[in-house]
Amino acid sequence: MSLLDEEGNQDESLESKTLSAEDQVKDHSTGTRVVAGQIFLESGKSDSQSENEENFDSQEEEKENSLEELNSLEMSNLLNKDLEEAEIQSPVLTAIGGTADGEPCHFPFLFMEKEYAECTADGREDGRLWCATTYDYKKDQKWGFCESEEQSNKRRQMQEAEDVYQIGMKILNESSKKAQKKVAYQYLLKAADMNHTKAMEKVSYALLFGDYLKQNIQSSKELFEKLTEEGSPKGQMALGFLYASGLGVNSSQAKALVYYTFGALGGNLIAHMILGYRYWAGIGVLQSCESALTHYRLVANHVASDISLTGGTVVQRIRLADEVENPGMASGMLEEDLIQYYQFLAEKGDVQAQVGLGQLHLHGGRGVEQNHQRAFEYFNQAANAGNSHAMAFLGKMYSEGSDVVPQSNETALQYFKKAADMGNPVGQSGLGMAYLYGRGVPVNYELALKYFQKAAEQGWVDGQLQLGSMYYNGIGVKKDYKQALKYFNLASQGGHILAFYNLAQMHATGTGVMRSCHTAVELFKNVCERGRWSERLMTAYNSYKDGDSNSAVVQYLLLAEQGYEVAQSNAAFILDQKEASIVGENETYPRALLHWNRAASQGYTVARIKLGDYHFYGFGTDVDYETAFIHYRLASEQQHSAQAMFNLGYMHEKGLGIKQDIHLAKRFYDMAAEASPDAQVPVFLALCKLGVIYSLQYIREINIREVFSHIDMDQLLGPEWDLYLMTIIALLLGTIIAYRQRQHQAIPRAAGLRPAVPQQEPPPEHQPPQ
Repeated sequence: MSLLDEEGNQDESLESKTLSAEDQVKDHSTGTRVVAGQIFLESGKSDSQSENEENFDSQEEEKENSLEELNSLEMSNLLNKDLEEAEIQSPVLTAIGGTADGEPCHFPFLFMEKEYAECTADGREDGRLWCATTYDYKKDQKWGFCESEEQSNKRRQMQEAEDVYQIGMKILNESSKKAQKKVAYQYLLKAADMNHTKAMEKVSYALLFGDYLKQNIQSSKELFEKLTEEGSPKGQMALGFLYASGLGVNSSQAKALVYYTFGALGGNLIAHMILGYRYWAGIGVLQSCESALTHYRLVANHVASDISLTGGTVVQRIRLADEVENPGMASGMLEEDLIQYYQFLAEKGDVQAQVGLGQLHLHGGRGVEQNHQRAFEYFNQAANAGNSHAMAFLGKMYSEGSDVVPQSNETALQYFKKAADMGNPVGQSGLGMAYLYGRGVPVNYELALKYFQKAAEQGWVDGQLQLGSMYYNGIGVKKDYKQALKYFNLASQGGHILAFYNLAQMHATGTGVMRSCHTAVELFKNVCERGRWSERLMTAYNSYKDGDSNSAVVQYLLLAEQGYEVAQSNAAFILDQKEASIVGENETYPRALLHWNRAASQGYTVARIKLGDYHFYGFGTDVDYETAFIHYRLASEQQHSAQAMFNLGYMHEKGLGIKQDIHLAKRFYDMAAEASPDAQVPVFLALCKLGVIYSLQYIREINIREVFSHIDMDQLLGPEWDLYLMTIIALLLGTIIAYRQRQHQAIPRAAGLRPAVPQQEPPPEHQPPQ
């Protein structure tokens, strides 16, 4: 499935994951329940979300998911009233034309020995829908059309568009080749031209990002405007993004906020995430932690419900600035040659290589695409060789089930038992899950607790997470929030997304800890950033590596709006390098400054130093040494940046934005050398220069004549010091004369050849070394 399709069908919709009864363990106390290690709040909580989360699964069966989310925004009464009225006052179809024009349709009616409960096109070659106005059509011959000819043509056109759309989506989802995906988008383009809403959504995003279609911001904007008129939440969110970033339109944060709000009310999760970040950071709105909590929690609920036991996909956060300085070092990506080497080892029977490649393909990441088929094959090879880790992961794959591996509790249990008997923590945790939820065995909380404890003692995050859930709910043990907090914290240190989610719920409600809205928002934000839309970080990175900076910067800008700090810094980096032609040259630095500022506010040191540089040089703003000094000082004090310390030393040396102080300059230079070995050489040179300046200032401050009047040369150098001085001068003159004669004897340069004169750049003004 393509990334756009995954975003559209899974993440941006409000379809939560329905869990079967065997997957649910209800809380023994009132107020909460745990599903697959996730704490879901029920009634009795003070938060505005509690009513929505109370019957999360049952509501999905009864109403549309978009209505569920609007309930969380306190609009349920109005919408439910409209829904009830619509059900009560269902329209009565009236026959048009035929032999019973104006008479009401009769349902069911009998035609060709078959009962019809709705209009049908059976018996007609033109495909128009009709109905009978009495029960027995054959007997009474009373009938009429259910639609006008115009309505019929429109319906057939939409059906044709739907068929074209389905063909395009089938090709898109089944093929991994770029050429085939381009063919798929040609079908989607055709369907979009026929006003098919979903096709227009796919095409508009493809045009915006340059995915398999040539990037065209203007065309995408027109489609987004059309979708917005039709009430599409995806179109509303995207139009808000265009106004926020000033792409194809004049930037307007007010309009962006309006469209984001409509998109969120329509159930678009990305719009909710953007609003959560804006309320958290105070961008275009008054800063409000509680409002941010409302939006972030709503998105986090869906992300958490989509997380499987395998933990979901790995989020790659690659910084372009680090990539430029150290190619391949900071990204964590595996080189193709290295992957091939591991594959070679695996084929030769290296068990560790098989397990490693199996995990890489199971989760994806580090340059390896998620591929359950290959993961299953590698785990099988390693399990056959007796590797307990491979057995445990095979158990997880059978427990989860997928297109490749059919779900089987019995097979999963066998693998978990084999791995657990060998002391493997993954197998122990899997066996604990089986006893906790009764998968293939009777429910046994004592055994579940025992296996989770064994896994947790070995540091396995799933064991820690489930143990925390059992203590939180008092399942098999006495309820203990402190123990639950302890194990959730341990699991979060291992990066388990559901541990972050559970900690966020505890801090949001003050359960077992002092209520902290700020902590809860940060934790929920972490969960939200692990949603499937995070895969676009890698898509943007690949676009940049392929030389398509315009596509990369648009993708990073959208992710930056969602609050991804790495996307903010990467978008600023591309703009700073002036690599994106879709942004006007006069706008690059101001926009880069905006995103450096947002990244710096989230704690990124390089962004903070960049803010100092921009104010120092006047990039995108006026030259302001005092503001530059403040940013450098923040980077120095909060992140102990050697670069910031060096720059502070320079500013103290020159007296820029601060009173000149050579002693403080030396202090900051010394601190920079201590903070980073890389700074030692430039610091040495700076200190040498500082020494010369200090010496000159000292000489300038003293009275030279007075000093020399007190010096007795006869006493200092002896009575014949003048003879020594003349001898030294004579030797120097002789050396100079000999050198000049040797130069005249040198072979003259061939005619016509002249030495290249290096271009001289104007001397820089006061600039701190980079």
